[in-house]
Amino acid sequence: MTGSGRAPSAGEISARIDRLPPTRTVWAAILLLSAGMFFELYDLLFSAYIAPTLVKSGLLAPTTSNFFGLAGVAGFIAALFTGLFIGTLGCGFLSDRYGRRTVFVGSLLWYTAANVIVALQTDAFGLNVWRLIAGIGLGVEMVTIGAYLSEMAPKNLRGQAFACSQAIGFCCVPISSFLAYELVPLAPFGVAGWRWVVLIGAAAAALIGVLRFGLPESPRWLARQGRLEEADRIVSKIEAKVATEYGRPLPPSGVIEPISSASRFVDLWAPGVRGRVILMCVFNVFQTVGFYGFQNWVPTLLVAQGVEITKSLAFTTVIALAAPVGPLIGFLLGDRIERKIVIVSAAGAILVFGLVFGATKAAAAIIAMGVGLTLANNIMSYSYHAYQQELFPTGIRARASGFVYSWSRLSVIFSSFVIAFLLQTFGVYGVFVFIAGAMVVVMTTIGFFGPRTSNIALERISH
Repeated sequence: MTGSGRAPSAGEISARIDRLPPTRTVWAAILLLSAGMFFELYDLLFSAYIAPTLVKSGLLAPTTSNFFGLAGVAGFIAALFTGLFIGTLGCGFLSDRYGRRTVFVGSLLWYTAANVIVALQTDAFGLNVWRLIAGIGLGVEMVTIGAYLSEMAPKNLRGQAFACSQAIGFCCVPISSFLAYELVPLAPFGVAGWRWVVLIGAAAAALIGVLRFGLPESPRWLARQGRLEEADRIVSKIEAKVATEYGRPLPPSGVIEPISSASRFVDLWAPGVRGRVILMCVFNVFQTVGFYGFQNWVPTLLVAQGVEITKSLAFTTVIALAAPVGPLIGFLLGDRIERKIVIVSAAGAILVFGLVFGATKAAAAIIAMGVGLTLANNIMSYSYHAYQQELFPTGIRARASGFVYSWSRLSVIFSSFVIAFLLQTFGVYGVFVFIAGAMVVVMTTIGFFGPRTSNIALERISH
């Protein structure tokens, strides 16, 4: 409660969060959320590393005679992203309605159970159906984490918070690649290696669910729901811990910004919000071509360049070691460089590295360009995940970010089939020409139409 005995306003709650210095308590919450991101990204990205062995075992085909053939690698990837599309578009509103913390647990249980069933499948149809079901829970989880992280981090730490989350999350890339390299050629205890890769991720993710019970609900969300006293208790508890760690009085709260009344789907199309929704929908359609066009296909692309399966997984493991480095670079940059500038620069680097990767067959050049692509993709990833959460009001943050993010899921569904067609028809270089064109669109849209967000209060950005 405030000194006058009244409950603070929603604007005061937000201002109190934004003035918090970066002490152990603040970073502990960020790190716990980041640990969850590890398993979300593990689940999202292991498709690339098990695809070659699924092809070798006869469960999937590398390409299919029909453009939308579902028995190939493209169909397997598309199944996951169909689920992600459903989860982000149709279910993103759940954490706006029921709370960030509550939806964490439900979505985690959903996709963990579905992945256990994925590991038991013996044909392409079963793989695709259960991968789609897992994708629905994963889509809800990823939208919720982004909303929660943006609301819990003070305004001058949002960039670093998302960079930290992505750095920890992308540690899954070398780990999942290494697990695939070690397990895929083997069948421990008579169980195919790809099944172990899936089951290990599912078992480890369940442990994070237990830790998440220690997280409080987002005070910004509570205040937006009118639960001001509850929000005040949580913020007061955090302030007390931070003040003890800080060793001196907390900085005064800044300007109290008005809170947007947006709370319904129709509010996505109100003046001021509508333009940002359209901007980020276009951005997400094209940014994902660069990220997943490389990430989901890199072992398959290497095989297409004449690298045999086991060696391609070794190359991929070396390239994957760079995955957490991109966000770590972003962490060091912090919020000193405007978010939109980072996104545009990273897209330009993807364009250049991709074209060189597609044109070379030398092992050293392939690895060097692969590392460059991984760094650029992951720097862009941490930046835009923060960016699209910052653009929308708290009352529709998860719904809006889920809606615009769903277009990236839809893009992967169709771009997977496009990449399979280009790979079969024009080879690896044709794939990277396609990716380069997508990056030109990313640079143009964000560069010319994207607003600035770094070091600005969420409530001011949303107005």
